[in-house]
Amino acid sequence: MTSREIIRAVVNHANPPRIGRSFPEPYGSDFAHAGFRNGARATDWEPVAEGRWERTDDWGNRWYRGATSTSGEVIRPCLESWDDLDDYAFPDYTEPERWAGVADRVRANAESDNPRWMIGGLPGFPFNVARYMRRLDNFLADLCLERDRVDALLIRVGDCLVEAITRYGDLGHDAIMFCEDWGLQDRLMIQPAMWREVFKPHFERLVGVARECGLLVFMHSCGKITDIIPDLIEVGISVLQFDQQQVHGLDTLAGWHDRVTYWCPVDIQQVLPTLDRDQIRDWAYQLVDRLGRGGGFIAGYYDNPQDLGVPKDVQAWACEAFLEAGDFAS
Repeated sequence: MTSREIIRAVVNHANPPRIGRSFPEPYGSDFAHAGFRNGARATDWEPVAEGRWERTDDWGNRWYRGATSTSGEVIRPCLESWDDLDDYAFPDYTEPERWAGVADRVRANAESDNPRWMIGGLPGFPFNVARYMRRLDNFLADLCLERDRVDALLIRVGDCLVEAITRYGDLGHDAIMFCEDWGLQDRLMIQPAMWREVFKPHFERLVGVARECGLLVFMHSCGKITDIIPDLIEVGISVLQFDQQQVHGLDTLAGWHDRVTYWCPVDIQQVLPTLDRDQIRDWAYQLVDRLGRGGGFIAGYYDNPQDLGVPKDVQAWACEAFLEAGDFAS
C-alpha cells in the first residue's frame, strides 16, 4: 500500500497493515504538505535587540520571541481597538501569488511512486485567528463585554478561511489541518457551554465546507480539551493531534477510539522529558495498543524537542518503538 492508502485506511479504521507515521528521516513519513504563501504584510523573524526577535504575521499582528525560542506571542495585535475593524484589510486567499507552485507540488506527489497524504495548512479556525487579532487577554474579555463584535469578527475570519479551504479542495488535497489550543492543564480555557454557543457553529460551518470539497479535517490542540472531544467528533473532525495524552487519560481517549483518529508523539510533558528509555518505549507501545488496533492512530514526532530540554536522539527511541509496535502485519 502507498502512504496515502495507509492513511486512508487508518482514518477509516479499515484494518491497515500498520499505523500511520510522521517521522523525520530515516524513519519515514506518510504525509506531504503544500500550503499557501503569506501575503505582503508578513515578515520573517528578525533581531531587534539582544535576545529579542520580532515578526509580523499574515494578519498584521506583531510577535515577539526570545533568541533561543522557536515560538512567541503577540505583543501588538492588529486590532488594538475595535474601532480599527472598520478600516482593517482581511487577507485575501484568492490572490494567485499565494498559491504559486502549490498545484505543481500536489501533482508531483500524486504522480510519485509512493503518493503521500497531502495536507494544506490553515492559520487556525476563527478562535485562533481572532485571539491573535485582539490578543488573548483582550479577546477573553471581549467574549463577555463585546459579544456582538466578537460574533461579527468570527464570521469575517471564517469567510477568509472558506476561501482557503475551497482552494485546497480545488487543488486536490486530501485534508486541511489547523492548530487551535483550547486547553489549560486541567480544563477548557472557557466554559464548555460558551464554547458550544459561540464557537461550535463555526466548526460546523468550516468542517462542512471542507467535507463538501472532499477534504478531511485534522486539528491540533494542546491542553485538557476533554469536555469538547465529543463535540469535535460530532462536527466531523477526523483526526485529533494531541501532544499531551496524559492530561486526558489514555482510558478516556480509548473510549472514542472507534470514532476518531489520534495523531500523537510520546507524551511531551509527562514521558519524553523523563529521558527514560524504558518509559518512552512503554508509552509508545501503549498508544499503539490502546488507540491503533484496527486503525485510528498516527505516530507523531515533536518538532522542537529543544524547547522541552529533550535531546533530539531521545525521540529516536520513540520512533523505533512505534515502528515495532505498529507493524500489524509482522
